[in-house]
Amino acid sequence: MSTLGRPASALGRLVRRLGHRRWFAAFTPLLVPADRLVARLTRGRVVALGLIPSLLITTTGRRSGQPRTNPLLYVRDGDGYVVIGSNWGRAEHPAWALNLLAEPSATVTVAGTRVPVRAHLVDGAERDRLWQLLVAEWPAYQTYVRRAGGRDIRIFRLAPTLPGQR
Repeated sequence: MSTLGRPASALGRLVRRLGHRRWFAAFTPLLVPADRLVARLTRGRVVALGLIPSLLITTTGRRSGQPRTNPLLYVRDGDGYVVIGSNWGRAEHPAWALNLLAEPSATVTVAGTRVPVRAHLVDGAERDRLWQLLVAEWPAYQTYVRRAGGRDIRIFRLAPTLPGQR
């Protein structure tokens, strides 16, 4: 069962089990360009082939100032969305997370609906609580922490905002 209340498909359950494998973490990011294409063609209604709860996040490039869109696994937390900068357990932070630190206003597309959000880097008890939600959805995050070699894997809560609100 997905933490979003939807039953996970057999393929979705298999993907969750494979998520711990090093080869899976090395291979899957190579599919991101195809995933972005499918998401663009479906106007954000299909992300990650619908296997895991995923959204598209559009941040502002911290160097370029240009919009940057990435598919991410997410969990719901009340009216917000929770995402994690695991970067498949690599030693470096993902660019989208660095972009959010520089400019916390972003947009997410969930099931084809665009939602303006403001990112909040969580810590303390809130981080612990949200970590549990994330691991329930994608158990491989525990493996990614070990693989990241001590890097602090950032967790962001994305709160919906009114259009134009900063």
